[in-house]
Amino acid sequence: MTVLILTCEEDVTADMVVARLHETGTPVMRLDPADLPGKAVLSAEYAHGDFDGHLSVNGHVLSTGGLRSVWVRRPGEPAAHAAHPSPWLTAETRQALYGMLHCVPTRWMNHPRSAEQARLKPTQLRVAHLSGFAVPPTVFTTSPRLAQQFAEEHRDVVVKSASGPPPGEPGLALPTTLIGPDADFSAVAAGPALLQRYVPKRADIRLTCVGTRLFAARKRAEPGQVDGRFGDTEHAWEAAAVPERIGRAVHEYLSLAQLAYAALDFAEDEDGVWWFLECNQGGQFGFVELETGQPISEAVAQWLAAPRIPAQRSTGSAARRGAGPS
Repeated sequence: MTVLILTCEEDVTADMVVARLHETGTPVMRLDPADLPGKAVLSAEYAHGDFDGHLSVNGHVLSTGGLRSVWVRRPGEPAAHAAHPSPWLTAETRQALYGMLHCVPTRWMNHPRSAEQARLKPTQLRVAHLSGFAVPPTVFTTSPRLAQQFAEEHRDVVVKSASGPPPGEPGLALPTTLIGPDADFSAVAAGPALLQRYVPKRADIRLTCVGTRLFAARKRAEPGQVDGRFGDTEHAWEAAAVPERIGRAVHEYLSLAQLAYAALDFAEDEDGVWWFLECNQGGQFGFVELETGQPISEAVAQWLAAPRIPAQRSTGSAARRGAGPS
């Protein structure tokens, strides 16, 4: 039984997990959907009420009947490396690849359907509230007047991107910035703005979730620091204990979002409260493992190498079971 990893060629985080899988003798196929068609070959035949699918990469052939699990790590756009790429070819390749894989009763980290919804920042905040996290007041708006009112109510607010850094090399990017009520909010009319009440923090928390296993890392924050992921400080990431209340909320979050993996970011205030900031369903963990020594890559490898769920004709129920944590 083979683990399929969908990711780009240069992915150090995936390299760490592949090494762990090789140590246990678990077969692995690494595929970048950008290489379909071309370096990779796909075939799926529908007969006798089911699909019999095959993938071939560098002479290595994988049958969907022997698929143990799928890790959607950092895949490229389907057909991006084709001889003649086009939006139509990308759509056709995505249909063939993911449509075939969705028919297999396998375990996903994370299922594309769940991952797509989990990326939506408003959904994240709602699920975080339902799970029991402390969530800072937040507004998404294209109204300069409403943005001004929000800033006047909360005084210090953070403005940031809802979708993260744009792909490629954009001419304009939005860094996470601390502003006050005297700021000029007229540009808000040009595109949706995310404003959030600033949480004065004593530390940044990165909580990596692999199934039911939790790995927390803490880094002391500089006074007035806004985004602890960027900028040089004198402090390093250190392993941290997960409070019982936070642990319960995390498991509830993953269950509601149907995720098997997530990287959650928190701001720890002076009272020790962990304020939920965001959940990255495909977030990096390599830097945390390297600085703290926590065995995150080993945990991911063990999750992927576990026996796949029993064969089932109902793809809907199979997908639901394969998407959640275990």
